[in-house]
Amino acid sequence: MWTVANRHRYDRRKLRYPSDLTDDEWRFVAPLIPKAKPGGNRRHVEDREIVNGLMYLLSTGCQWRATPKDLPPRSTLYRYFDDWSYDGTLERIHHALYQECREAAGREVSPTVAIIDSQSVKSAEKGGPRTRRDTMQAKRSRARSGTFSSTHSAF
Repeated sequence: MWTVANRHRYDRRKLRYPSDLTDDEWRFVAPLIPKAKPGGNRRHVEDREIVNGLMYLLSTGCQWRATPKDLPPRSTLYRYFDDWSYDGTLERIHHALYQECREAAGREVSPTVAIIDSQSVKSAEKGGPRTRRDTMQAKRSRARSGTFSSTHSAF
């Protein structure tokens, strides 16, 4: 809660970027990051810097190419983002943070109520999300039209 007594816990002015993890936040997230695989090269970038870089990209919505130079290279960030998306690491972090927030608010970890609106039901009936290609109308070629001709007739 935002109270005068604990306002200092939420102060992010001392961080490099507002999206960087505090020490307490990192202690919570660190055990959820998978360890490096045995063999091969060792990790050259700290896990915390990877998470800070991903948090920066996600919180600002900037392009991968606009990653600041003091964060790990965009290729490294993208590789970890791809790997952690694939192996479920990001989902585990999200779930753990979700549970922690609910407990901190004094609520049950699992929600007991769900709200379904008419739009949710309609999209579920149609078979889920569609691709952009499915929703675009086909363009008709003017060349195939009977009213268009690239050559003028002499009659």
